[in-house]
Amino acid sequence: MTKLYAGVAAAAVAAFLGASAWYVVANRGDDAFAQCRQGQIAGGDIGGPFTLVNTAGQTVTDKDVITKPALVYFGYTFCPDVCPLDMARNVEAVDKLEAKGLDVTPVFITIDPDRDTPEALADYAYNMHPKLVALTGSADQVQAASKAYKTFYKKRDTGDDYYLMDHSTFTYLMLPGEGFVDFFRREITSDQMAESVACFVKAGKAAS
Repeated sequence: MTKLYAGVAAAAVAAFLGASAWYVVANRGDDAFAQCRQGQIAGGDIGGPFTLVNTAGQTVTDKDVITKPALVYFGYTFCPDVCPLDMARNVEAVDKLEAKGLDVTPVFITIDPDRDTPEALADYAYNMHPKLVALTGSADQVQAASKAYKTFYKKRDTGDDYYLMDHSTFTYLMLPGEGFVDFFRREITSDQMAESVACFVKAGKAAS
């Protein structure tokens, strides 16, 4: 992990607001991925177009980023414990999927664009995983991406550069041509995530 984590106090992650309003039981009768689901899926649209900036300072869109199955997570590099644990789990799942012959992209979208510059995210990606796509952007671009994925974040303004962020912690599974298909909570292990993602990817190929 980067040196940004050193000496920072633990952050409490906010409970995801309004979750019950947009999680519904899946309609398994018409669902090509029914055998892969964990009982519930998100109601309404999750995911969608975004325009952000990659670690090379280039403007990219969701079509540039999600060209293969992707695990999308919203966090920030200054996060002392939650984000690094979640992302370590995600990239470990990516490695396990690669061992199964499945190519999955881990994606990290910052919720803290003031500190998470392309340069800071390049260092973060270098330390985290060679496949990691780390994205930032203007405050408006990040907010638009967060809104598309229905995530929550809020800055704890302490008047200095050591502020923390409250945020939701779901990881979203996106498939090209399908978009959002499922989400993973924090308690899911890398083995469980890899098994579930593999099921979705294989079901998607069978249905196409």
